[in-house]
Amino acid sequence: MDGPGIAGSSWSSGSGAGAGPDPEATMRLGKRYERALAMALRFHRDQKRKGTSIPYAAHLLSTSALVLQFGGSEVQAIAALLHDAAEDAGGHAALKRIRSALGARVARMVEGCTDTFERRKPAWLERKRRYIQSIPEKSPETLLVVACDKLDNARAIVADLRRHGPGTLGRFSGGADTPWYYRAICEALVAAGKGTPVEQVAGELQLVVREMKRLAGHAPGDRR
Repeated sequence: MDGPGIAGSSWSSGSGAGAGPDPEATMRLGKRYERALAMALRFHRDQKRKGTSIPYAAHLLSTSALVLQFGGSEVQAIAALLHDAAEDAGGHAALKRIRSALGARVARMVEGCTDTFERRKPAWLERKRRYIQSIPEKSPETLLVVACDKLDNARAIVADLRRHGPGTLGRFSGGADTPWYYRAICEALVAAGKGTPVEQVAGELQLVVREMKRLAGHAPGDRR
């Protein structure tokens, strides 16, 4: 979680652009998805998006929907529902519950979306730099979930910037450096996702990040 965040609190699993389409992408959502949704709601029941009264589940549902819209499988959509559970709702114990209930593949994707398992999180900049550096190591199916998570968060930040102006960035741990993070992770996703559905999501994310920087009043180029 790195965007509008919490207050208080369709490709195979191979690597590289050569991974093929996941046959599960054409499957209808079934009981397993329902179990995952119920689990996600339990993990995040009392959480809201930072500075709002919006249930955090709205972000989980939006991310899962984006995964499906960009060609992901039911398994990837399930991981999207639970992508913040380990980071924001239980650490390794939450991941163990996910693995037991929904399988190792879902757990691997959730783990790949997690930038820390610690209750007391390391410094924001340290975590984000380390996570950006890890992007090339992640599988294409995990990267699709990651990219959809960032796209949904970035769209929500842009909407808030339009409504409330640059001061809205003060709600987030990264503060004024939030646009820097989205630009940097977008570049990493563009590079790592070539030849996969991630490339299309990253293209959408580039447009949103450009608007985020404009609304935040940041000049083009690196902040760091």
